[in-house]
Amino acid sequence: MMKAILDLHTHTLASGHAYSTIKENIEFAKKHGIKYLGVSDHACTMPGGPHPFYFQNLKVIPKEVDGIRVLKGIEGNIIDFDGNLDISEDISKGIDYIIASLHNPCIDPGSEEENTNAILNAMNIDKVKIIGHPDDNRYTLDYEKIVLKAKEKNILLEINNSSLNPNSFREGAAENLTRMLKLCKENRVRVVMGTDSHICYDIGKFENCEKLLEEVDFPIELVINYHENEIVDFFNMDFAAVISK
Repeated sequence: MMKAILDLHTHTLASGHAYSTIKENIEFAKKHGIKYLGVSDHACTMPGGPHPFYFQNLKVIPKEVDGIRVLKGIEGNIIDFDGNLDISEDISKGIDYIIASLHNPCIDPGSEEENTNAILNAMNIDKVKIIGHPDDNRYTLDYEKIVLKAKEKNILLEINNSSLNPNSFREGAAENLTRMLKLCKENRVRVVMGTDSHICYDIGKFENCEKLLEEVDFPIELVINYHENEIVDFFNMDFAAVISK
């Protein structure tokens, strides 16, 4: 099997409930063959999340550290069924990408129609590149609508490795992602694997994702993590990572 070289869903101490530094994440990423690493700490509505100044100052992180291309992101919380995020314009203009996610501390689950509309509307926000963990039974979704909107907007739907852990607090992830992947396959919609790492030791470990992708016979060409040219193009990078493959 090909080796994944991208992990965009990672957290640091700044998220309030994660346990590693950016430096530790980068060091572990290099050891495990990740060439493109995203820093995507929770936005400010998440209890314990960082102050807005944290995101406004991400500019101090070099674009490249020890051969790893570092992308500066944020996991934005969808805070209402109109799809609004807890991300100001000042924060948005300084980052490379937004993961838009539904989190229980930030929005109570609604009906399937309400949850779906929240995600569909979030997809219209500038720099939303990924829909995070659309896989929890607590937030029932109309996957056909979400897949078609992702295709229209060129947004990646996440296969979340953490959601697929047996001890995950998210419910029904394998079944829900199986449904979503079948629709993605039928409609040729790209996905992204994310570890959702809250400690450095999980970065680059996609075993749960890869097992599910294999089970549903999902085309590897639709998984962006494996394809460097697509990664560089998708994020409009001015240079590629330089560590050996």
